[in-house]
Amino acid sequence: MSKKILFAGAVLAVLAPVSAFAQGGAAAGATTGAVGGAIVGGPIGAAVGGVTGAIVGGLADQQQPQFRQYVVTQGVPSYRYQEEVRVGATLPASGVQYYEVPAQYGVSNYRYTVVNDTPVLVEPGTRRIVQVIR
Repeated sequence: MSKKILFAGAVLAVLAPVSAFAQGGAAAGATTGAVGGAIVGGPIGAAVGGVTGAIVGGLADQQQPQFRQYVVTQGVPSYRYQEEVRVGATLPASGVQYYEVPAQYGVSNYRYTVVNDTPVLVEPGTRRIVQVIR
């Protein structure tokens, strides 16, 4: 029985960052991380998982409108992308300009750009979209 619980916890731990990105935001990431952590490590695992999930989740839901307004005021040109603008899509190696996210948003490990008139957060090493800002 404990092997099944451990396996389920391992699966959730692996999938937590993906679901955090898909649901958009630190709140969703914190929830997913807490559930995965609780299965693996009980109450302490839930606390650690919740914090880790929030860090992975990108901008918090309440920060998105403010960040979107910030991007608009910067006048960043929009890159035309033929594919769907979605979490997990990888942007081309050339032709896209990436910008630093201001420290106040707490996601210094990501960059932002505008794709098809939509701000997105991107993991700079892979050019993968990690959050679409609506």
